[in-house]
Amino acid sequence: MNFLTAEWRKLAIINYDINPEILKKYLPEGTELDYYDGKCYVSLVGFMFLNTKLLGIPVPYHRNFEEVNLRFYVKKNEGNVWKRGVVFIKEIVPKPALSFVANSVYRENYQTMRMKNKIQQNENDFMIRYSWKDKNWHSVEITADNVALPMENDSEFEFITEHYFGYTKRSEKTSEYEVCHPKWDWYRVKDYQMNVDFEKLYGTDFKNLNQQKPISVMLAEGSEITVKTKNILCEKTEKV
Repeated sequence: MNFLTAEWRKLAIINYDINPEILKKYLPEGTELDYYDGKCYVSLVGFMFLNTKLLGIPVPYHRNFEEVNLRFYVKKNEGNVWKRGVVFIKEIVPKPALSFVANSVYRENYQTMRMKNKIQQNENDFMIRYSWKDKNWHSVEITADNVALPMENDSEFEFITEHYFGYTKRSEKTSEYEVCHPKWDWYRVKDYQMNVDFEKLYGTDFKNLNQQKPISVMLAEGSEITVKTKNILCEKTEKV
């Protein structure tokens, strides 16, 4: 059953190499960390949520908005098939009702903050900026070529964007939901600027990101997406 349909557009993706030991306490039961080229990734992702519908119904004043999330990458073995997904540390949105629904239904860690965006296009470039505010403003800005390029197989971009499941740690249970979308095109990044206090936003586990340089910066076009209703996968088993 489809829980939500929308478009995710102009995804600014800032990737860091992180010590996997930091993430282990956030792992949902039954999943394990997924690596690319021997690296454990955590990504800050800002994007536009457009034409949003819940259970097929558009909600007034909640159709178009920004989201910024911090996430990492996992996989789960099911019937000798690896399902690849993401786990969110925190998802920031601009309206309290969005946080309430997501926290209540999917038990994700959503937080409401004031947000704004700026998207400009000229003959050669895109400029994308997402900003959000707690006591101070944080922001991510990317300048990129405005010619979309097709995804390359086995690329870093494919690894980051081709995780189609969301996993949530729920006490002794794990919930799973599927996100369906086609492969995304990408834009070649020319420059980026960041003003983000990771420790303040996400806690001391992520304070080292304040001093780290990203290992890559990406801009994805995005597409229409569908989020399926969640499933409760497993309960933690006691070791004998």
